[in-house]
Amino acid sequence: MKLNYLSFLLLACPLMMKAQNIKLITLDPGHFHAALIQKSMYPQVDPTVHVYSEDGRDLKLHLERIDGYNKRTAEPTAWKENVYTGKDFFAKMIAEQKGNVVVLAGNNRLKTNYILESVRSGFHVFADKPMAVDTKGFEQLKLAFTEAKKKGVQLYDIMTERFEITTQLQRAFSMEPELFGTLEKGTPEDPSVTKISVHHFYKYVSGSVLTRPSWFFDDKQQGAGIVDVTTHLVDLIQWECFPGQIIDYKKNVKMLNAKSWTTPVSAADFTVVTKEAVPDYLKAISDAKGDIQVNCNGEFTYNINGVHAKVSVIWNYKAPEGTGDTHYSLMRGTKASLIIKQGKEENFKPTLYIEQRQKDAAFEDKLKASIQKISQTFPGISLVKISNGWTISVPEKYNDGHESHFAQVTKKYLDYLQNNNMPAWEVPNMIAKYYTTTKAKELANTKK
Repeated sequence: MKLNYLSFLLLACPLMMKAQNIKLITLDPGHFHAALIQKSMYPQVDPTVHVYSEDGRDLKLHLERIDGYNKRTAEPTAWKENVYTGKDFFAKMIAEQKGNVVVLAGNNRLKTNYILESVRSGFHVFADKPMAVDTKGFEQLKLAFTEAKKKGVQLYDIMTERFEITTQLQRAFSMEPELFGTLEKGTPEDPSVTKISVHHFYKYVSGSVLTRPSWFFDDKQQGAGIVDVTTHLVDLIQWECFPGQIIDYKKNVKMLNAKSWTTPVSAADFTVVTKEAVPDYLKAISDAKGDIQVNCNGEFTYNINGVHAKVSVIWNYKAPEGTGDTHYSLMRGTKASLIIKQGKEENFKPTLYIEQRQKDAAFEDKLKASIQKISQTFPGISLVKISNGWTISVPEKYNDGHESHFAQVTKKYLDYLQNNNMPAWEVPNMIAKYYTTTKAKELANTKK
């Protein structure tokens, strides 16, 4: 009997899953993203999830979130959490082998080691960003990808932002050469690609104010801001600007400038979002007023495939009333600029703008032709003429929110697992992405 590659792996590796038999393990949950993976059910996933963790508040909050999803009125989930607590929880998980996919979202200090040892033991790994927070971690992560290939398992990070509708549309319009032209190279002072993300410590998740763990404010445990949210932004630059292309970090990426800075968080504000007093390890980074100086902001400029790109992440304590996290994204082509804004003028909803850059009487006709083509994938989108260009009107059904993107990226990963069809560019581009962020941190540290 002739076996295809997937059949061979299923026979060769006992942990490779068959349809309807994907079994999740949640390891050391500390970030709310671990729970958001389970906000939805998946037909091919066993409803029993094995959780390995030390006992404590992080675990309690995680289980409470899952319980909330199970008990909600609309589309309740039916997860069953089988929990092991103990100092040896990681060794216990490796020894018991009760699942085949390890889900990681929590304290980043040990995450890269968790990833490496999990894939060495034959587990698939579905990890929240960042998978590495410094140069040492990057080298360890490269080894993890090598080990994953040897074991025939799949290591993947949770890139939710690829599923945001304006980002998907920005990518789609950039792939219309008659409209967009080609991506400009830009300069270090005037990059042709810019991604700016503004986040807040005080925020709502699943309808409630998010309780953050105390360690989230410690860059030795969470990782500095320049390697955290920037993971998403670098991923989007690679995914949008070079779709389907393999990025070789040794040849295609050059870091140019980088800096990082802190956001002060008062002891009172810290207690509001953590429900805890300031621990000693954070007092060490507090100023004379007692404000914690959180190393959460970062900015860098780099060259990727000859294109100059800028990434910036800013954290504030709390967004003004009626607002929230915001995103700005520029892709400048020779014929048009594609810009996502999310400010007051947009009612704090991401909006895609298209601005003409060359004199072309037929530009609007080309834009309408592009809309007609792209609307085959995204039915209902339309053009709105404004004073300096156009915006893209998006039906409300596409504005499904950040939390829903976790189910979307999970379904994508499950497809990769079942069909062994992860694109060839995903792994080298993950490696390139973490090289970029950790190199930015290394450069920013040398300038302090």
